[in-house]
Amino acid sequence: MNQHVYKQIELTGSSDTSIEDAVQRAVSKASESVQGMRWFEVTETRGHIEDGRVAHWQVTIKVGFTLN
Repeated sequence: MNQHVYKQIELTGSSDTSIEDAVQRAVSKASESVQGMRWFEVTETRGHIEDGRVAHWQVTIKVGFTLN
């Protein structure tokens, strides 16, 4: 069995479409510079309201990645 050491970073993604899209945007952007990402945990979800409707989502996640 492989033994790994993980590091965590915190990211906040945003989207005017959905919570899932906000998470995907954060993970996608981080993947441009962070290698070995393995998992994420949603730690906070919030939104912005305009004219009585949800206009924007912000989702904060912790992302774990392996250290080499």
